[in-house]
Amino acid sequence: MDVMNLFRSFVVFFIFIIATSLTPTTAGAFDWSTTELHYQFGNLDAPFRGGRDSETHILTFQHASGWKYGDNYIFIDFLNDADDDDFNDGEFYGEVYFNFSLSKILNSKIGIGPIKDIGILAGINMGADSEVVKYLPGIRASWDVKGFTFLNTDFAFYIDDSNGLASGGVPKEDNSFYFDINWAYPFKIKSHSFSIVGHAEYIGERTDETGARVEDWILAQPQFRYHVSNLFNYPEKVFIGIEWQYWMNKLGDEDTDENVAQFLLVWRF
Repeated sequence: MDVMNLFRSFVVFFIFIIATSLTPTTAGAFDWSTTELHYQFGNLDAPFRGGRDSETHILTFQHASGWKYGDNYIFIDFLNDADDDDFNDGEFYGEVYFNFSLSKILNSKIGIGPIKDIGILAGINMGADSEVVKYLPGIRASWDVKGFTFLNTDFAFYIDDSNGLASGGVPKEDNSFYFDINWAYPFKIKSHSFSIVGHAEYIGERTDETGARVEDWILAQPQFRYHVSNLFNYPEKVFIGIEWQYWMNKLGDEDTDENVAQFLLVWRF
């Protein structure tokens, strides 16, 4: 498997999805569509490097959309830090998730109590320089909770299909499992609009191809956004705020627990 070719295909697909969502003649294929560009800056820890941290710039392209049979979520990060240490130096990392709604497919509400829908989840995570490929088949529960634009809980297998050390990437790992909560919660204070969006994930412990233990981790990335566009009576296209990143056992390193706030700027188009 050529991870770089797979990643390039992923990028091409991502661009196609965005172009389709922005083209008036084809936008009808989506029930809804949101595309954003994020810029983040903060001092992030470098795991397995003695607790060092460095100033890191992250540029993220993000897209979410709904269609006849479910919804999609895709992002690609470009990361670059201030140190020349081969960690986050011009690294591309991306994830894509396709959720197939049973309620939409069966044309009948599939849910119980506060659970308004069940979905079949298909995900893939990829890193270009790290040569990482993970597959995440699983299930999603969508919750009906007052005030939330969406609130989902995802449970999936975490299947490693990386080439590992043989191809110059990070060590290949045993398979594990993944649990994630993702949400968007908008609110107002007088005439000012805010939102809290993000996710929190847990990935189970596993072992890599060298026999080393990769610790389980918790990664939480809530964003606290202020809708700057409200100041100028423009549509909600510009947001400013912080992304708080808490990462226990970052990348499986038991000696690295990250707890940092990053500057956040978002442009929605």
